[in-house]
Amino acid sequence: MLEAFVAGLLLITISELGDKTFFIAVILACRHTPLLVITGVVAALATMTLLSVGMGQLFSFLPAIYIHWAEVLLFLGFGVKLLIQGWRMPTAAVGACEDVCQEAIKVVKDASADLPEPTQLGVLLQSFSLTFLAEWGDRTQIATIGLAAAKNPWGVTLGAIVGHTICAAIAVLGGQFIAGRISERTITLTGGGLFLLFALLGIQKLIGA
Repeated sequence: MLEAFVAGLLLITISELGDKTFFIAVILACRHTPLLVITGVVAALATMTLLSVGMGQLFSFLPAIYIHWAEVLLFLGFGVKLLIQGWRMPTAAVGACEDVCQEAIKVVKDASADLPEPTQLGVLLQSFSLTFLAEWGDRTQIATIGLAAAKNPWGVTLGAIVGHTICAAIAVLGGQFIAGRISERTITLTGGGLFLLFALLGIQKLIGA
């Protein structure tokens, strides 16, 4: 369970920094009460984690050897893709998350257009719905499904939720300061390296078995 917890924690914490959901939390926290925003965001990400782990458990009924190879190939594919993307980014791209940030701003503006100032419940629902929809189909959701299929589901769930909570807290409490100093290239390369590490650990386990 500890291995699954650490894997889920590292996967989410590194992958979600600078992601679209990170900037959605930053933008919402600038407009509304931070405590309400972080509550809605974490609730959405926790719900998504539970759904992803549940999907992963459906695949866990397949033969273990197939699941382990699927996990390795999944992480290997994500890792190579992120490393290629990272190397193609400009090296001096400090604060180079503008594209992701602009996309997040568009999501918030489109969802908030012509709406009156929301109540506390409205802020919670807006934070929840925007985050949930932005996270659906994201690579971290797919990776969580793969992780939950091959590792202890309780450990993955707890680690992922803790990771999401850490990222949401960073976004809400210090997002504006941090966002301008995030290098998208560094985050992308780090995420790619992490996925490759998970793939290598999976291969090592397969060889050992």
